[in-house]
Amino acid sequence: MAFRIDDTDRNILRELQRDASRSLDEIAKAVGSSKTPVWNRIRKMREAGVIGRTVVELDAEKLGFEACFFVLIRTSEHEADWQKRFLEALRARPEVQEAHRLAGEIDYILKVRVANARAYDAFYQALISEVRVYNVTALLSMEEIKATAELPL
Repeated sequence: MAFRIDDTDRNILRELQRDASRSLDEIAKAVGSSKTPVWNRIRKMREAGVIGRTVVELDAEKLGFEACFFVLIRTSEHEADWQKRFLEALRARPEVQEAHRLAGEIDYILKVRVANARAYDAFYQALISEVRVYNVTALLSMEEIKATAELPL
């Protein structure tokens, strides 16, 4: 069953999505409430799993991760053992920022962030040495136009 949120909860979530590093006083002021009720709502939403972990957003390019590849993977193997090994291989690689199993002709899509094309090739060679895939297509992102983790509340 979904956790029910009201307009005040939505406003709190919007503010947290924009910048969760702000003080509780600042968030409470932004949503038109006081600190204690806002803290109680945040605590309840954390306990319900609506709010997960809090992270810091880093600038990948300033840290030397200048290449972003979208990797389309087709496999001819759909056995549970293969899938388990594949998922373990993905989870073990910090270059993989996102991985999705798809419906349609492509089985998986990965978002891979690396320093350059050579680093991508090292990632690719390591991946295919661990699990067999039928076809891999790598698409280099030329420009990031929009990126957000914010949900449209």
